Amino acid sequence: MLGLIGAGATVGLAGCTGGDPSDDGGDDGGDDDGGFGDSDGGVDHDAEELPEVGGRFTNMHHATFTTLNPLYNTEAGAGSAIGYALDQGYTFDADQELFPLLYDLWTEDGGNVWVFEIRDGLEFSDPYGQVDAESFVYQIEELHQSDWANTASSSDWAGINVEQTGDLEFQAELEDAELLWPETYTPLEYPIPKDLVEPYVDEEDDDGLRQNEELIELQFTGNLGPYVLEEWERGAGTRYVRNDDYYLQEADGVPHLFSNAPYFEELRVDIVEEEATRVGALEAGEADTADIPPDRFAEFQENPDVDTYTIPQPYNNILSVNMRDNGWNAGPGNLFQIKEFRQALACAINKEEFIAGVYRGNAEPHFTWQPQFSNFYPGEDDIPMFGVGDLYGSEVARDLAQDAFDQSEYDYHFDGDDMVTPDGDQVVLDILYFPGSATGQLRAEYTAQELGDNLGIEVEPEAIGGDRFNNEYWTADPEGGEDPDAGLTWDEPSPWNPGPRSVTSNESWDMSVVFGLNTYPRNPQANDVFFDGATTMYNPVGYYPEFDAEGLFADARSAESQEEIQAIFEELFVNLAEEQPYIMLAFPDDLVGYTAGLRGPIENFSNGWDFPTWHY
Repeated sequence: MLGLIGAGATVGLAGCTGGDPSDDGGDDGGDDDGGFGDSDGGVDHDAEELPEVGGRFTNMHHATFTTLNPLYNTEAGAGSAIGYALDQGYTFDADQELFPLLYDLWTEDGGNVWVFEIRDGLEFSDPYGQVDAESFVYQIEELHQSDWANTASSSDWAGINVEQTGDLEFQAELEDAELLWPETYTPLEYPIPKDLVEPYVDEEDDDGLRQNEELIELQFTGNLGPYVLEEWERGAGTRYVRNDDYYLQEADGVPHLFSNAPYFEELRVDIVEEEATRVGALEAGEADTADIPPDRFAEFQENPDVDTYTIPQPYNNILSVNMRDNGWNAGPGNLFQIKEFRQALACAINKEEFIAGVYRGNAEPHFTWQPQFSNFYPGEDDIPMFGVGDLYGSEVARDLAQDAFDQSEYDYHFDGDDMVTPDGDQVVLDILYFPGSATGQLRAEYTAQELGDNLGIEVEPEAIGGDRFNNEYWTADPEGGEDPDAGLTWDEPSPWNPGPRSVTSNESWDMSVVFGLNTYPRNPQANDVFFDGATTMYNPVGYYPEFDAEGLFADARSAESQEEIQAIFEELFVNLAEEQPYIMLAFPDDLVGYTAGLRGPIENFSNGWDFPTWHY
């Protein structure tokens, strides 16, 4: 599962997997480049003279990594840290074409059966030997498809029949044909040694598998990544050295520039929570890349020592509201569970001013679970555009809130300008934000101000570290169970959807702007991880769809034409715009600075797909 979440929607500085993959540009999704950015620039992959190897590349990251275990990571930043040492099966190049890394895959029957052809010469570290089809089939069948392991890919492989057809070949038979299956990321796997995980399979030891040191420290990666992880110092970052035996040096069908890649002797990721320190390091030449806050981007565009890039990316800015039983701590009941109340919140926040004030205009308004350039964006005539025009302001927000009060069994009401509890007390809610950037604090403070001005809610911003938020607030021990009132049963709970709303995280919380989520604009089928019913794999906030989301995803899986898929997803996104499972705010671009003279970066979704070839 590729990068479900990005902290604060600022991700992918020098990613190793590229951005959100795509198939074609389409003709109705936006600007001339299909919205996925410019493919010009970067390196000359066919240059005859290869660059010298040397030096160190330093990347600055704003948050600690929860885990580097490839089987359990869901974070984009940690995914990049893993990717420096361990490739996944494939990526997408600057033209949005599939580029085989560990394996190629294809279908000859319209997307029902997909064949995986693994490159020869892929080696794990001793004593695990060659990467082969057996290792991939084993991890899919015994881990992802098990009822105990709860890997990050556990929901992807349900119902798919996997069969080894050769030493280096296996196939996956889908329940329904999917022509765009690679774009869902479901077939995107890390190689994991069978002998390493087999003892945990025998014991069905979920916790042991999560904590296995060889997995967490990436000690098994052999020649499978451009760099070798030397050290992960929790809280400080990761250190790597060049992998002299990187398999792509000898691989067939790859550009010449890979034949001596990578071109840095060392690589490091420094964890620096303070935004000013990260930017100062870039400015002083102590870092090769860092994200640049919107209020300083124009300044860096004039700096001759830094090259600046505006990079489209698929992560959104959202206000997450906790619909579980430890959310809405202002009084009895939980108004976040009522659709009209979430709509009221959306109407209370001016998206255009939010973008101007927080992002200096470097973002687009977010109305439904797709950016506006996506071919699957339903169009503004079909969706409610909460937060702009007639659907912004105190009057419309309060009318919707009153509709929600009328549906509640508790007597919430307005007292003058204030929203008050049944006891007549001011409604007070917290909003959590990541303190590592001024942007995160601005998002929280602007949201708090708008909810106060337009809905009479007193909102208290509270800073929290990303690691603590993830462990104590966003996830919980999977319990499963039933919600008899809703007629729902959780048979396969996960840490990100541990059960009914009665199953909660350790800490209570009301609202958050800590995490942004992926929207998968090239193939929205991948969004089933968030919205395929209340029991889907990833649902930290406890959202119960009021429309037949599961039916729409099922229809999309069995659709036989692009036009049919298009219509289904447009219906899905109209419903999500209405229901606001997360309060949708903005789609910001990544604003990134690189040390001047670095060859490789491009203003494209797939920026970083060829990172091993980057050089000075």
